[in-house]
Amino acid sequence: MKGLGERVSQLNEKLALLFSFVESGGIFAPVIFILFHILRQFLFIPVAVVCMAGGILFGSLLGTIYSLIGLFLLSCLFYFCIHKMPRTYKKLLQIKQKWFGHHAKLTVGQIAILKMVPFFHYHLLNLCLMERKPNFRDYAKSTFFSNIPLAFFYTVFGEFITRFTPSMVVMILLSMSVLFYLLREKVVTMTWREFFRSES
Repeated sequence: MKGLGERVSQLNEKLALLFSFVESGGIFAPVIFILFHILRQFLFIPVAVVCMAGGILFGSLLGTIYSLIGLFLLSCLFYFCIHKMPRTYKKLLQIKQKWFGHHAKLTVGQIAILKMVPFFHYHLLNLCLMERKPNFRDYAKSTFFSNIPLAFFYTVFGEFITRFTPSMVVMILLSMSVLFYLLREKVVTMTWREFFRSES
């Protein structure tokens, strides 16, 4: 419990820093907020928390738009940088195989839902999207659409999430699980070698 309290305290300090930076930014406040979406991974702040902050600072509409721009730029940066960081790429690949298996290919709809679940690694889902859409143009289009539910939900409703009862949180997670199942890809592709290896 003590460790959790310290983490919450550190998160509050980082958010206070975000608010002070943005509020003192004047006309550059939206630019600072968008850049913070890119920098937040180095400060270990969850994506959802930054989206909530956008709703508080700019309102639902502008907060959603700014978060979408920030997340889109972050995802594009990930696309161009991940292959230049082989250790990080390998680690994300291992996590993906552990969680989803060797042959699973998540659909864009499934990735959009998982991005709304706070404990899922954002860049792990970007990696899944890269495997699904290796071409940058397709990836950019898909990442934009997969970020819309995340940005909208946490910007508009984020400030009320802390008031949810445990039963409401369970209902939301169950609903996401059902949607995740319904949006799955029905076909798994594997080579002959992989098939016979799994049979043996």
